[in-house]
Amino acid sequence: MEKLPKGGVLTIIVIVAALILLFKSVVTIDSGHAGVLYQLGGGVDPESEPLGEGINFVAPWNSVIDYEVRQQELPEKMSVLSSNGLDIKLDASVLYQPDYKNLSRLHKEKGKEYISRVLQPAIRSAARSVVGRYTPEQLYSSKRDAIQDEIFEETKKIVEPQYIQLNNILIRDVTLPPTIKEAIERKLKQEQESLEYEFRLVTAEKEAQKVRIEAQGKADANKILSASLTDKILQDKGIDATIKLSESQNSKVIVIGSGDSGMPIILGNQ
Repeated sequence: MEKLPKGGVLTIIVIVAALILLFKSVVTIDSGHAGVLYQLGGGVDPESEPLGEGINFVAPWNSVIDYEVRQQELPEKMSVLSSNGLDIKLDASVLYQPDYKNLSRLHKEKGKEYISRVLQPAIRSAARSVVGRYTPEQLYSSKRDAIQDEIFEETKKIVEPQYIQLNNILIRDVTLPPTIKEAIERKLKQEQESLEYEFRLVTAEKEAQKVRIEAQGKADANKILSASLTDKILQDKGIDATIKLSESQNSKVIVIGSGDSGMPIILGNQ
């Protein structure tokens, strides 16, 4: 077997070394991710642009720190105190992502542990501050949306200057001490029953008012009618009725005098 010339061996070594350097110089960034360049001897330049998706070429002696830059969810369960000192448990979801433009600065100042170093302390501090302004009754019923918005705004003020983009905070559940929850539910039930009773009273009063108005209308009508019926009118109507009865083929009319009112008295039939 013939030996390779020294020049050929050297060439192969150079080619292999070049291939190794080439492969080490190629960095692929996945979709939804970005890279922070760490330069040997210089570290991370906070003003540098992050490396985008796809293939990136870097010097083989440098390294790239990978970050997910799309929206992520952080489930967070917290125990906080209400305005009257009762223990309230919140179950929340925090929707966030690193500030892409300031990704190098985020890594330089906070590192990849920015969630535990910045985001979690901020959300817990904001939740304690906000919930401490409300009573358990307000937390249980009408104020939940307002509390969610206030926690979001206070957390946002803390994390955005530290290169974290806060998209939303969703309060999934508010858990009160069992005795407090039962007392609130009893109170709400009593209030509902009271409202229903008041509604029935109002309905009954309106119905009674309607009956009174109808009765008054009938009384007024009868009063007007009575005032218009004079003795002369009644006598004329009586005469008309007597004439109609006398004309009937099924009646036999006998006039036997006149009544107190001067009207004929009609007796008999057939």
